[in-house]
Amino acid sequence: MNLKLSKLIYVFAFIALQSCSNEETTPEITTTIEKSSVIDNYASIVYASYSDAITDAENLKNSIDTFVADPTDVNFIAAKNTWLTARESYGKTEAFRFASGPIDDTDGPEGLLNAWPLDENYVDYVVGDTNSGIINNITDYPTIDKTTLEGLNEVGSETNISVGYHAIEFLLWGQDTTTPSEKLTGQRPFTDFVDGGTAANQSRRRDYLASCADLLIDHLQLMINEWKVDGAYRTTFLSLNEDTAIKNILTALATLSKSELGGERIFVAYDNQDQEDEHSCFSDNTHRDIRLNLAGIANVYRGSYGNVSGDSLEDLITETNPILGAEISAQLVVAETSVEATATPFDFAISDVIERPLVLASVNALQDLGDKFVEGGNAIGISISSELPD
Repeated sequence: MNLKLSKLIYVFAFIALQSCSNEETTPEITTTIEKSSVIDNYASIVYASYSDAITDAENLKNSIDTFVADPTDVNFIAAKNTWLTARESYGKTEAFRFASGPIDDTDGPEGLLNAWPLDENYVDYVVGDTNSGIINNITDYPTIDKTTLEGLNEVGSETNISVGYHAIEFLLWGQDTTTPSEKLTGQRPFTDFVDGGTAANQSRRRDYLASCADLLIDHLQLMINEWKVDGAYRTTFLSLNEDTAIKNILTALATLSKSELGGERIFVAYDNQDQEDEHSCFSDNTHRDIRLNLAGIANVYRGSYGNVSGDSLEDLITETNPILGAEISAQLVVAETSVEATATPFDFAISDVIERPLVLASVNALQDLGDKFVEGGNAIGISISSELPD
């Protein structure tokens, strides 16, 4: 019998016995799940996830290089499709945020990879201002290259995002000026990149796009170097006090679920009813961002990703407290179901009077899940927070 299935049967059998018993005492449970095994499996999941992300980013770079060399509509569509694919793997890695790891270090690359929201006129022209942005400012930025663009990221404002997935997204799709009910993405024409085309500084726009694609690889490679076997941070992480390591992992899940995903990424946009607040507002891919972030949470909690599978937080908490373990697992399913029920694209979901209640239900489910993770930590003797760090 499958090991995880047998454990699940054990949990429900335990609950059934408890409900039928008049005994007030709880039978002693012998635990067999080692924290060290959970920690080691987590490290393997992190590395496998970033490995997939960099592979997809390399494919994106190749697709962008092809378009830059031959800016046709066919190649433009291909580059956009490859960006969407690259987001599938990267979105799951967000579960490693808020875990005191290298992605969020003071010199970590998170702000260079996935920072948002992006102020469009910091990068390129916008409706009403055809001369805005780094691309059109030849005087101050005569050269468009990796060094220049990385150095300009978040200069003057945290919304002055010059690089990363969303800078690439904006260059490929442009502003989304359509109404949510139209369910359309940004409509940038490929001719913005063609010499003599629809917007000025076409060659600089091509250089910008290519440089951003290169930087994406550079910054993801930092995570590969840190998390590979014998990598600097992986070595540090595996040598941490076991409770400290587990606390870091659980804190990340609780914080992402309750405060970041349920709060910043969904509720803020829901409350404002503004598509400018959504994560991938140019491509209308926010619904996938949300689902993938939750999938990353599930991967970590259940201890399984791709070919990697082993002892998990779910196993550890459930074996310690079967009733609470079953409640957390059930709440994770509720969150998955609630998020999946929200309409697409996200800007439509937050603006349509019929669909909005489903978005709020997903917020509540995610925040309840974050609270359950905190309870799970307490059950194994670890106090965690689900609040975003200052």
